[in-house]
Amino acid sequence: MIPRSISAELQESAREYPVVTLHGPRQSGKTTLVRMVFPDKPYFSLEDPDIHMAAEEDPRGFLARMEDGGILDEIQRLPILLSYIQGIVDEKNRPGMFILTGSHQPRLQEAISQTLAGRTAILTLLPFSLEELRNYAKEWNPYDLIVRGFFPRVHEQGLKAGRFYSGYLQTYVERDVRAMIQLKDLNLFQQFLKLIAGRVGQTVNYTSLSNDVGVSGTTIKNWISVLKASYVLYELPPYFENIRKRVVKSPKIYFTDIGLIAYLLGIETPEQAERDPLRGGLYENLVIMEILKVLTNRGQRPDLHFYRDAQGIEVDLIVNEDRTLYPIEIKSAKTFTPGIAKGIERFKSLLPDRVGNGTVFYDGDRDFDFKGNRVRNPLRVEDPYGVITGG
Repeated sequence: MIPRSISAELQESAREYPVVTLHGPRQSGKTTLVRMVFPDKPYFSLEDPDIHMAAEEDPRGFLARMEDGGILDEIQRLPILLSYIQGIVDEKNRPGMFILTGSHQPRLQEAISQTLAGRTAILTLLPFSLEELRNYAKEWNPYDLIVRGFFPRVHEQGLKAGRFYSGYLQTYVERDVRAMIQLKDLNLFQQFLKLIAGRVGQTVNYTSLSNDVGVSGTTIKNWISVLKASYVLYELPPYFENIRKRVVKSPKIYFTDIGLIAYLLGIETPEQAERDPLRGGLYENLVIMEILKVLTNRGQRPDLHFYRDAQGIEVDLIVNEDRTLYPIEIKSAKTFTPGIAKGIERFKSLLPDRVGNGTVFYDGDRDFDFKGNRVRNPLRVEDPYGVITGG
């Protein structure tokens, strides 16, 4: 098993809180991780019909089998257990009793906020990060990563990416969508997925998507909401605080795992990915997700944005760290040109007292600084977030 960077944060949280909740997309490795980090705790999957029935029919009796707590996998399948867990941890008042995992964020967060507020640490496990894979293989071609994605089974078991994502889409994505909303036409939903994959890194235009798919704008919003809830999509909000210009206020959409985009677009080889017209958006998705993973693996709540205004000033990513804004440009080009940093420089002029040094991430071989901005290849630096913040 490839070690996970979040393991230390998971252990520390269990020393401080009676409950630790680990959520994230299906197949990101949650079950494997918690069973490895807490090998002595009894494990129960609430997706197992027999276990689910036993827990539902007699919650007290079921939890009584875990005198010192245990691991409850996919807790959102039976959120009523959280009320009983609250009573147990309040009575025993011991850290690290229950380890919970879940895949549906809103459903899980709503239940936790009602029952376990202040009693649980909440962590997010996404698919592998570059840092984790770097211990597995020293050199990576970004376009190989775009095709293979970052799900653990593809790398640890050597699965073919196309076969994995075909099964992942049918078994998890479509099933979860059906469980959360009434999906009347699966073909239209599949068409929508391919369309949104083709618009990766673009601002969401509900009207355009609605017209192209042939469903209402409300349906498009519901589908996006469900895919965000299942950690299939990630929404990057715009930054417009203290900005006096007309700015874009629609979010951008990215996929939590880049390999699913490649599968939906029919990209099967690194060579195809490198030649694809969407190469820039794919590379941008890869880098933004890497920064997100670095933060979630440290137990931090990411504060990420992008910026675009009516005058054409655009910054691909803005990291808000301790009230300092760090602008980042992401380009798939192998050659740096001064024009790449133009958006960073213009954004600095808007908020000179709040904007820190900028970063350009590109696919070139040279690492250097340009006008106080760092120019780096994100696949070759050990800590891309440290590059951004100067840490």
